[in-house]
Amino acid sequence: MDDEPEIPTLGEADVPALGLGTMGLGTPSEAEAVTTALEMGYRHVDTAQIYDNESVVGDAIAAAAVPREEVFLATKVWADNLAYDDVLSSARESMDRLGVEYLDLLYVHRPIDAYDPADTLAAFDRLRDEGLIRHVGVSNFEPEELATARDHLDSPIAAHQTEYHPLFTRPELLADAREHGAVPVAYSPMAGGAVTRVEEVVAVAEKHETTPQAVSLAWLRAKGFSVIPKSSSAEHLRANRDAVTSLTLDEEDVARIDAVEREVELFPE
Repeated sequence: MDDEPEIPTLGEADVPALGLGTMGLGTPSEAEAVTTALEMGYRHVDTAQIYDNESVVGDAIAAAAVPREEVFLATKVWADNLAYDDVLSSARESMDRLGVEYLDLLYVHRPIDAYDPADTLAAFDRLRDEGLIRHVGVSNFEPEELATARDHLDSPIAAHQTEYHPLFTRPELLADAREHGAVPVAYSPMAGGAVTRVEEVVAVAEKHETTPQAVSLAWLRAKGFSVIPKSSSAEHLRANRDAVTSLTLDEEDVARIDAVEREVELFPE
């Protein structure tokens, strides 16, 4: 393993500030990135039922020379599994596929289809009470949906995962997370590579003699996000780690990126 600085953690749930997103890592060879990341110092792995890769991700975690208790493992219950009984059964099936006895974080992936705040979230509370999940999270919620979820949950919302990058910002969701002590988790933090074409991000990268991708991650970290970029190469995994642990933007840098006016949402509902 590398002797690099440890990745900090955020919030009461101790969510590592950098994780590995695994959407699209569907084969054992692709999922080797998970093993590489863990042995490089990553401690946060994010997957989902709908990615159809929990088994290969679980195998890759098991292959790493990292104890299970040091890995912050998150998955998400898909929209057609959000009825009470389906949450309970599908969460256990996810754990079986991942080869673990508990999950560090379980998300409601999207509040659509079978989602019913009372029934769905009661099942999440039960899983937490039974010790099968350590923390409850939500993903792709609007502010009013977050408020309703809090009304129904006994458990705190430990994390809210949402698309967030220089081309798509939701300040109201960031403010909600800060107000309620949830960790904001940003997926697609580099806008699918489009940050390399954003003038303001490129200018900040040139100032710091780094890449636009690194700047995008550092900008999100400055705002208090945990970031979960997907990468399959050791070079990119290392660059992402170093951006989170070593690159610091000043207030002027952050404000310059905040002022980007273009908007591109990659994953609308």
